[in-house]
Amino acid sequence: MIISASRRTDIPNYYSEWFFNRIKEGFLYVQNPMNPRQISKIGLSPEVVDCIVFWTKNPEPMLERLDELWEYKYYFQFTLTGYGKDIECNIPHKRDKMLDIFRKLSEKAGNKNVIWRYDPILFAGAYTEEYHLRAFEQIAEALSGYTRKCVISFADIYIKNKKQMEKLRAYELSEPELIEFSERIAGIAKAKGITVSSCAETIDLSGCGIEHNCCIDRKLIEEIVGCPIKVQKDKNQRAVCGCVESVEIGAYNTCPNGCKYCYANSSLETAAKNFKSHDPHSPLLCGQVRPGDKVTERKMESVKDIREKN
Repeated sequence: MIISASRRTDIPNYYSEWFFNRIKEGFLYVQNPMNPRQISKIGLSPEVVDCIVFWTKNPEPMLERLDELWEYKYYFQFTLTGYGKDIECNIPHKRDKMLDIFRKLSEKAGNKNVIWRYDPILFAGAYTEEYHLRAFEQIAEALSGYTRKCVISFADIYIKNKKQMEKLRAYELSEPELIEFSERIAGIAKAKGITVSSCAETIDLSGCGIEHNCCIDRKLIEEIVGCPIKVQKDKNQRAVCGCVESVEIGAYNTCPNGCKYCYANSSLETAAKNFKSHDPHSPLLCGQVRPGDKVTERKMESVKDIREKN
């Protein structure tokens, strides 16, 4: 199986001790987001976990412990943008800290295994097209040689982030403007030895040299694990999402990053409250199993397609 850690929260930044404890124990619990009283027990044996996909804005707490994952294959989706604390409230300064952390992670994990995400791209106030192009070029220059791929997307409005987006007076580009902008992004990245892909975008940017991306990427995972894998498209994601099936181990309303564009938190206050209930020794990410909760062991199997050769 493939583990997603996580689309719903920043496990490397805030829950890395919990994650390593769960690796040692060999299992964790995941609540059903639609019914928290229903809990799945997920086995974490290296025999069934084929690859772990980490999503983070700051993996620093994991840097000195990556050797503990020696039995596992993994890669990182590392979001690094040009926003300040007015948009990404609790992320350390990029030039002062985050660029260096990205480079250190790449040196430990390999540049193939650290994907740079410059997303979502939000146009609002000072964050104009020209601002993003300048920020993107500065980051690309700093990361040249430390990553092979950058993923971009454009900010979407969801129920959970609608009020914040309205406060920011976010605006959209016309399709011709979006294509011109994307062409310039791709050109900047290419000059630094980085390819660009788009995440869950309906617009076709292939003419700009930008292909549709798969964050849970069959091709990359097969390259990392060294054999084909037997997986289907993830039916739980949007139609434009190219990700293959994975087991999500995060929880909504638990990320303290405080990003204004976030769709995974209903509010920063709710996330902070849930974070306070976090116990790194609990099988659950936040809180404890309560009387009346139903825990069901989920059958976990390797998806490696290993066939005997004649």
